[in-house]
Amino acid sequence: MALAPSFQIFRHRAYLQFWLMRVSVASARQMQFVAIGWQVYDLARDPVETGGMGLSINEAAFMLGLVGLVQFIPVLLLSLIGGQAADRLNRKMILVVSNLVRLIGTIGLLATLSLPADQALPLIFGVAALLGVVNAFTPAAASALYPQLVPRAELPTAIAFNSLGFQTAKIAGPALGGLLLAAGGLSLVYSVAFGLISFAILAIATAQTPAHEKLDNARGLDMVFEGLRYIGRNKIVLGAISLDLFVVFFGGVVALLPVFARDVLQVGEAGLGFLAAAPAIGALTVAFLLARRPLSRRVGPWMFWAVCIFGAATLVFGLSTVFWLSFAALIVTGAADEISVYVRASLIQLATPDEMKGRVTSVSFIFISASNELGDFQSGVAARLLGPVGAVLFGGVVAIGVGLLWIKLFPQLARADRFENVEEQAV
Repeated sequence: MALAPSFQIFRHRAYLQFWLMRVSVASARQMQFVAIGWQVYDLARDPVETGGMGLSINEAAFMLGLVGLVQFIPVLLLSLIGGQAADRLNRKMILVVSNLVRLIGTIGLLATLSLPADQALPLIFGVAALLGVVNAFTPAAASALYPQLVPRAELPTAIAFNSLGFQTAKIAGPALGGLLLAAGGLSLVYSVAFGLISFAILAIATAQTPAHEKLDNARGLDMVFEGLRYIGRNKIVLGAISLDLFVVFFGGVVALLPVFARDVLQVGEAGLGFLAAAPAIGALTVAFLLARRPLSRRVGPWMFWAVCIFGAATLVFGLSTVFWLSFAALIVTGAADEISVYVRASLIQLATPDEMKGRVTSVSFIFISASNELGDFQSGVAARLLGPVGAVLFGGVVAIGVGLLWIKLFPQLARADRFENVEEQAV
């Protein structure tokens, strides 16, 4: 009963449809993430006689990193333009078109299933690049749209439920993807993802969103760099975004999970799904608590404590050879990361003027993608040089070191107290 007032956020029908779209797409993406990782690693590791490439563990892990790289390049090149588009064009239509492109990419993944490795892998990388283009446009449009769907006083609750829904998808998506992969193969996973994306398109296309307000005196490329200049002036926002960038860039392990599932822990496709879902279990638990009782004081210190815990749990995962311990360590990494995500999202939304939210979000997403997709590439390179276990241990040590260094570099962030006063605290 205590949560009933929070759930009243869904009385705003357009926000409910937006939320359903986001959860459906997130679930489909997580299912595809598990399937693509397993497919690429299998094609790379399987013998040449059976249609694979016959690569070593380290070489196959590097192939997984390349998937992250080809997704990141379009984000790097197009995200600032995507932010400008979110401030100048109809945000709902950006989401509709982007998800239609995502649907085409899913058809491409289905087409790879009848091809040998030397033909399937280039097509998989092509789809990954196409999804990178989509990811350059959707985050800014989505982040700029949903604050218009709820009153400003309810925005922290909307942020918490956005995260709650996303983390639910990050649990259900990988776990279901792994189980479907074990039961029916890649074709079943990609087909279910196709259905979820189709539902998402219907949900957002029929939502009654506010009319888009056209910007006056639009200044072309100069608009693109306003987000960069704003972030450079606001030390709290800059510190939060860059902290997440470096911690997840070096400390993320998700790209290497197929390696650990198949060759370290030896738990197969279903085990991979549960390992991929583990961080979201921790994140969902924290998101649930934050939805009930949002942070109100000492938000900066909360973020730094979370970073240190994230790094320590990453070290435990790297050293573990037991499935349950690895699973538990990943749960802790997700719980710690969720605190960072919540603080960062709240700071950006509450400290940024509405007319600049698209551009600032696009810059933020470049940092996020650099930490995720480019971080996947870093993991692949590190695994090629240090081995998968060495790469994970290196990342955990760096994550802790970055957290301690950022306390010195961004004292305003370390002292940040209340969300409501972020503009005053930033100077």
